[in-house]
Amino acid sequence: MAEENSGRQPAGNDQQRPAQQSAPQNLGVLAQYIKDMSFESPGAPQSLRERGTAPTINITINVEPGQVTDNEVEVELKVDVKATTGDDNTILFAIELVYAGLFRLTNIPKEAVQPILRVECPRLLFPFARQIIAEASRNGGFPPLLIDPIDFLALFRQRLAQAQQAAAAAQSGEGQSTA
Repeated sequence: MAEENSGRQPAGNDQQRPAQQSAPQNLGVLAQYIKDMSFESPGAPQSLRERGTAPTINITINVEPGQVTDNEVEVELKVDVKATTGDDNTILFAIELVYAGLFRLTNIPKEAVQPILRVECPRLLFPFARQIIAEASRNGGFPPLLIDPIDFLALFRQRLAQAQQAAAAAQSGEGQSTA
């Protein structure tokens, strides 16, 4: 039989492949895990009784990426929750969670690494951390605490703006001399 040429390059001929077809970029999740967790209800069982008003709930979320080594990096999502009530801010419960993931970065450009570590990685971790917080509050005798979705891109932009302001303040402070 005669061989037809349909315009395709023969398989395995990488030298003729255009330079623009580089290896695909990929963010892989290697593992997810609770790194540290604490639940405290210092006023139990009195704190479990019905109250006339809803508690005040303060939530702090931080993202802490580690160093990229051999294209792998650990990213920690730290969630601190404190529920208080009354004028004296009596603590009903406090939850501290460090939920982490081990990620593999493949063919990611250097300028895209920090946005991926501070936006995409926590976005992947958050639903699991949210569920752990909800179960911890429920298991502690309180209604499940369902944290609203977090805009990690907005948090990243806010962090960049703060860093730029700090750098500008440092530069203006260096330019001034004291008499």
